[in-house]
Amino acid sequence: MTSGRVRGVRSTVAALLVVTLGGCAVLAGKPAPLDTFELSAPSVDVSAHSRRQILIAQPSALKALDSQNIVIRPSDQSIQFLKGAQWADRLPLIVQARLAETFQRSGSFAGVGKPGEGLAIDYQVIVEVRTFEVRVNGGEHADVDLFVRILNDRNGEVRASKNFTANAPVSGSGNAAYVGALDSAFGQAAKDIVRWTDSVI
Repeated sequence: MTSGRVRGVRSTVAALLVVTLGGCAVLAGKPAPLDTFELSAPSVDVSAHSRRQILIAQPSALKALDSQNIVIRPSDQSIQFLKGAQWADRLPLIVQARLAETFQRSGSFAGVGKPGEGLAIDYQVIVEVRTFEVRVNGGEHADVDLFVRILNDRNGEVRASKNFTANAPVSGSGNAAYVGALDSAFGQAAKDIVRWTDSVI
């Protein structure tokens, strides 16, 4: 084999080695882990005390909200998802868990539970998550809209229903700031829901 041919073979092998190593780098590369967030359960004081036992049903929501995606709204007609971030579970399940905890922390009810926990229920708190997003047009702020019905578990009649809205400004930048605003708005709505429920049953 001539020296020219040897150099050609070596060049080809070197080129293949670069391609192969590049392919391995792509295959071995993993996406960066997502920032994962929860909501908190606020403390709330109530003036009355009910001896009723209540069940917090799993909230309903449209598909865009019934997931781990954190919704950002750049305009009235479009939504996006917060890049590099997610909820720790599907949003309706987090809302259910933290709302139940808020009811429990109020100390105003004889029992507070979720489906499957075996309580003898007097009323169900049924929530529809209508809005749970950060608006980034015209000033960044979080919007939360929860529609709540109180259902008499004994006869299936709706005792009362009400819409609860809350908003909070985004303070700072980054994913944590967006979620902090959502957490603040949710906390406001959750406290209002507990006080209202206590007043109507």
